[in-house]
Amino acid sequence: MTDWLPTLKTTTPEEGYNLAVKLARVAVKLTQPDAEVRDRLRPEYAENSGTLIAVSQVVATHFATVAAANDYWQGKT
Repeated sequence: MTDWLPTLKTTTPEEGYNLAVKLARVAVKLTQPDAEVRDRLRPEYAENSGTLIAVSQVVATHFATVAAANDYWQGKT
């Protein structure tokens, strides 16, 4: 994998949230590198409310990390 994460710094909270989503997606991709397996499993979790809530929790954890790295948005934009 290339250097896809040069920094956790973002300009806005929205960019930070998008980065948090990307962190979650990359974690899944690294955990299960076989795209065919991910595609096969997607319908199972796409209709499972517990799994979707768990995804939201992972993104929220990543967002907290990104927010802290950005000093809860430098300059308070």
